[in-house]
Amino acid sequence: MEQQITFHIVGGSSRDRAEQARFIYARGSHAELYGELGELIQRAPAGGLIVAGGDMLARGIGSIVDELAGAGIWLPVVAASEDPQVQQIVEAVKQGALDYLTLPIGHRGFDRLLAKIAAGEADSHVVARRAMVEARCKIAALSRRERQVLDWLCEGSSNKHIARALDISPRTVEIHRANMMDKLGAQHASEAVRLQCIAALQSTAREMAARQPEREDLAAPVQPLRPAAAGPDAKERAA
Repeated sequence: MEQQITFHIVGGSSRDRAEQARFIYARGSHAELYGELGELIQRAPAGGLIVAGGDMLARGIGSIVDELAGAGIWLPVVAASEDPQVQQIVEAVKQGALDYLTLPIGHRGFDRLLAKIAAGEADSHVVARRAMVEARCKIAALSRRERQVLDWLCEGSSNKHIARALDISPRTVEIHRANMMDKLGAQHASEAVRLQCIAALQSTAREMAARQPEREDLAAPVQPLRPAAAGPDAKERAA
């Protein structure tokens, strides 16, 4: 007997949504159709899962997940498109999708999805996604320097190494590190690293170092890795 699940289909053409709904109804489940994400959020469904397709995918699954989380909607999200490439599927899953369906929906892909739901993967996925969003919110509150220190810390760097990389003094690193730990609510470095992993943030410290400051009151762009020069404290004050 098929599981009675409500599929909230959003994005794509009205014809595509209707075809998906017909297949889902034929398999014994229920479908609700939405032209855009805002419409779904306004109705705030309490159960089932969300199938995002068409123009919705251009926004990125990560953006969809974040917007749903901001509205307090924690339903599993499934991406759907015609002939998805392997990289598209991998990226969608990395950004928070439970699964990726190929359109038109086939029995094999649908059965795989039902099996995941029956095994409790959808529930555990939602729990993990909530933790990911919460971790991202905490990390987003960090200043640029604090984020850089966290990135280098995740690479196993010591305070001295971080100081050389950022061209600041070890004491300044300690201050940024203490502020970072306080904002993350971490008692130990391992807890901060764990939050970074949960947030699924892929940028490395070196990528961060290459970015321009987002606000004028933040530190100046970081110089390439090099031996510490004389007077690092003076350089940090100048930054």
